[in-house]
Amino acid sequence: MSASKSAGSSRRTLGAGLALLAAGCLAGCSTTSPTSGATGDPGRAGGGTYTVWDPYPQYDGTSDWVRLLDTCGTQAGVTIERTGYDTTDLTNKALLAAQQGTAPDVLVVDNPVVSTLAEAGVLTTTAENKIDISAISPNLLAAGQSGGDTYGVPIGANTLALYYNKAVLDRAGVDIASVTDWASLTAALEKVKAAGRKGITFSAIGTEEGSFQFLPWFWGSGAQLTELDSPQGVSAVALWTGWLKKGLAPNSVINNTQTTSWQEFATGEYAFAENGTWQLAGAKETGFAYGVIPVPAKDGGTAAAPTGGEFVSVPVQQDTARYATSQKLVTCLTGTDNSFATATALSYIAPTEQVQTRQSSENPELAVWVKAVKAAKGRTGDDLGTRYPKISEPLWGAVQAALSGAKTPERAMADAQAAAAAAIR
Repeated sequence: MSASKSAGSSRRTLGAGLALLAAGCLAGCSTTSPTSGATGDPGRAGGGTYTVWDPYPQYDGTSDWVRLLDTCGTQAGVTIERTGYDTTDLTNKALLAAQQGTAPDVLVVDNPVVSTLAEAGVLTTTAENKIDISAISPNLLAAGQSGGDTYGVPIGANTLALYYNKAVLDRAGVDIASVTDWASLTAALEKVKAAGRKGITFSAIGTEEGSFQFLPWFWGSGAQLTELDSPQGVSAVALWTGWLKKGLAPNSVINNTQTTSWQEFATGEYAFAENGTWQLAGAKETGFAYGVIPVPAKDGGTAAAPTGGEFVSVPVQQDTARYATSQKLVTCLTGTDNSFATATALSYIAPTEQVQTRQSSENPELAVWVKAVKAAKGRTGDDLGTRYPKISEPLWGAVQAALSGAKTPERAMADAQAAAAAAIR
C-alpha cells in the first residue's frame, strides 16, 4: 500500500477507527493528563521542526526520555516539538489529527492500539517508511502487525511474572525451585495456607486488567483466543476458581486492580503475587526478601504472558518527503545504539536480543523479566487485530462469573465464546 493511497484511505476509514476505541485504555495505560511541560501546537509544524506525540505525560523536559528525544532531533538536524498525552486521549487525537491532515511526524502508542490506527489508515508501514525491523524479536513485533504488514517498532516491553515472598515460603517449607507447573504451584499454596499464611493474589477485575492478568494462565493452558470454551481454556478458569474455593487466593481478587493486588502482597502476608516489571521499585520498598519467577505453564515451562509497552510509528503525511527524517528519528530511538538508553529511561525490557543480553548483564535482577518477555505475545497478535477487544470483554466477564460462583467454568466460557463469536461476526 503506497503512502499516497494511505493518505486517501485514512479519510474514508477514520470514522470506523473511532468506533473501535470502545474498549478504552488497555492494561498498563497511563491515566494522567497531558504534561504541562509539553510545548507547541499539537499539529505538525513545518520547516525544521518535527512533532512527536507520546503517552508519557509524566515525563517533563528534564527527564531522560525527553532528553533522548532532543538528542535524536539534533542528530537528525531538526528541532523536536513533543507533546505527552494520556493513552486514550492520545489515540483519539491521533485519529482526529489524521482526519484533519495535522498528524504528528512520529507517534508513540500503546501496542494494542496499533491495529486500530493501522486499519483506520493512519499509519505508514515499515516497508513504506524504510524502518529496519530485522533485529526486533518476532514475538514483540507481532503486536504491531496487521494484514501481513508491520506498522511500527516496539520501543520496549513489559509483561507479567510471579513475585514471591521468601520468608513466607521458607516458613511453609516450600523450595521455589520446585514450582514449575500448575500442580506444583497449587501444592506450594496449600503448604503456605497450612503454615498460617496466605497464598496468591492477582487482579481479576472486570476490565482489560482482568483479561491481561488471566492471559498467562489461559495461554499457558494451550488455549487460543479464537476458542475460549476449549477444554484448555476452561481448565485455566477452573484453576483460578479452585484457588478461591480452597482459600488459596482471596475473594478480593474479583475487584482487585493490579495496584490493589500489589498492595495486598506488600503486606508481607502472601506467598505470591502476579504483577509486572513496573512493580520492581515497589518490591524493593516492601522491607522483605523477595524473588521473581515466570508464570508457569500448565505442564511446565514458561507461559506466554501478554506484552505491555508502546510502538514508535510514523503516521501518514501529505508531504511524503518528511518520512526520511521521521525514519531517522525512529531509528535513533529504537536502534541498537540507543535502545538500552530508551528501555532504561522507560523501565522496559528492550526489543532486541543483543540489548536484552546487556540489560541482564548490567542488572541481573532483570534476567527473569527478559526470559518472560521472550516468551510473551501481543494481545492483538495471531492476526486478531481489532477483534481482540471484542474477545477480551467476554473473557473477563467469564472469569468474573466463574470466580463469583454465578456460573461454572464450563458455562462461563461457553457463554463467552458465543458472545465473542457474535461480536466479531
